[in-house]
Amino acid sequence: LFQNMSICPNCGSKHIEHHDASGSSICTECGVVVEENAIVNSVEFVEGAGGASSVVGQFVAQNSSKAYTMGRGGRYGFSRDSRETTLLNGKRKIQEVASRLRLGSHYIDSAHRLFTIAVEKSFTCGRRRSHVVAACLYISCRQEKSQHML
Repeated sequence: LFQNMSICPNCGSKHIEHHDASGSSICTECGVVVEENAIVNSVEFVEGAGGASSVVGQFVAQNSSKAYTMGRGGRYGFSRDSRETTLLNGKRKIQEVASRLRLGSHYIDSAHRLFTIAVEKSFTCGRRRSHVVAACLYISCRQEKSQHML
């Protein structure tokens, strides 16, 4: 709980209290909710039946478009959206191929940026991931004027 420097749209007051747990901001002068359901970065736990602890809320990755949710059937773990899974699998495959070719990390980073663009532009749809990964590494090596025989 702390004072925020927002201005109340109802009364113009600068006395706004922010509640971290709920993610809401409330004017202390007139009681208007200035902001609610804001994304908060605090971690909270609740105790369930039998003394088991569980986390309150959802994890939102920095480059994610939505929060991870519980899997089907209430299983533990998080499910990712298809694009995130494709990017992670692509990065893993790029690293695997690059290590076999003994390419440095800057080639991997460059190829992953190209792979990300390919996914965003739907270039990967209907194509084998290994072919797209090979093309991204090839372009990366050519842009860097690599001495590797490809």
